[in-house]
Amino acid sequence: MDGRKKTSWRNQSAALALLLLLQTVAAVFFVGDALTDLLSFPGTAHAIIEALVALALILGIVIGGWQLRLTLERLRDQERMLDAARGDMARIVEGQFEIWGLTSAERDVGRLALKGLDVAEIATIRSAAQGTIRAQLTRIYAKAGVSGRAQFAAWFVEDLFSDRPAAKEDGARAVPQEP
Repeated sequence: MDGRKKTSWRNQSAALALLLLLQTVAAVFFVGDALTDLLSFPGTAHAIIEALVALALILGIVIGGWQLRLTLERLRDQERMLDAARGDMARIVEGQFEIWGLTSAERDVGRLALKGLDVAEIATIRSAAQGTIRAQLTRIYAKAGVSGRAQFAAWFVEDLFSDRPAAKEDGARAVPQEP
């Protein structure tokens, strides 16, 4: 998760916690008022209704706090899983590049292409001519057995949605086994 998203997530969490704190302060005031009315005017409809509303408010705060805690735990778990998936994806990509026998330059170009950069952007980053980048992409696609950028990216994305191994040692896709 990049720094901006993490900061935004933390800011939202802090804002929700502050809102919960304000609700708690308001509830304490309201509960005090309800108790005073209940002790001063016992048995009146107003005092009983106010006491029931105070209880409902307290229950709402407790449930809201509990749900906030669960949501924050879920977000942290999802963040950890996403970080793990990013690392796994990087290992999958690097392993497949090894199987395909890509050169160091082809690996760099392949990574940048998978990130969605176009030929001109890759050329600028690598301080290379656009023709060189096109030639490297053509060699990468040939080694991968795909016809272009979309199939190249899809080769890796498809593996995220399947239960089968990514590839055999010769670089060919594994054939799904029927149960």
